[in-house]
Amino acid sequence: MTNNKTFLFFSGSGRIIAMKHSLKTGLSFGLTSGIITTLGLLVGLSSTTGSNLIVISGILTIAIADSFSDALGIHISEESENKHTDKEIWAATASTFLSKLFFALTFIVPVLLLPIIAATVVSIVWGLSMLGIFTYYIARELGSSPWKATMEHLGIAVLVIALAHGAGVLINLLVC
Repeated sequence: MTNNKTFLFFSGSGRIIAMKHSLKTGLSFGLTSGIITTLGLLVGLSSTTGSNLIVISGILTIAIADSFSDALGIHISEESENKHTDKEIWAATASTFLSKLFFALTFIVPVLLLPIIAATVVSIVWGLSMLGIFTYYIARELGSSPWKATMEHLGIAVLVIALAHGAGVLINLLVC
């Protein structure tokens, strides 16, 4: 049994692109995980070390290792549902990997160009903006309250950021 549902996604050029369920699954998961995981790591490492080089190394590690891990997780999850074709499963796997890799790597740019504190602030604003816009759009497409969904997802992201910052500060106090 296949799932042929589609949704509309606005590209940067304003064109409307129909995407299959498997691509939506991968993009949604990869974007969300790429933003929240990378922000947590970035904030935690910058709070602990204050080193752009260490933060860049952490982001690259997340972009590579966690992208593969998440893609395999989606692959196994889609297989376990026993309702998708091999093509749909691999589309979800590939779109998870590519979207997670892409969104994680976007956080390297501010860390390369700015001092670590400024890069952290810019990264938080960038990540929360991307997550908020995507959540708002998806909620509208589903007929849900976009503001409720957006606030819920941003609240979780802010909690992750706060906990990662607290962990980084605590480690810095205990070790240094």
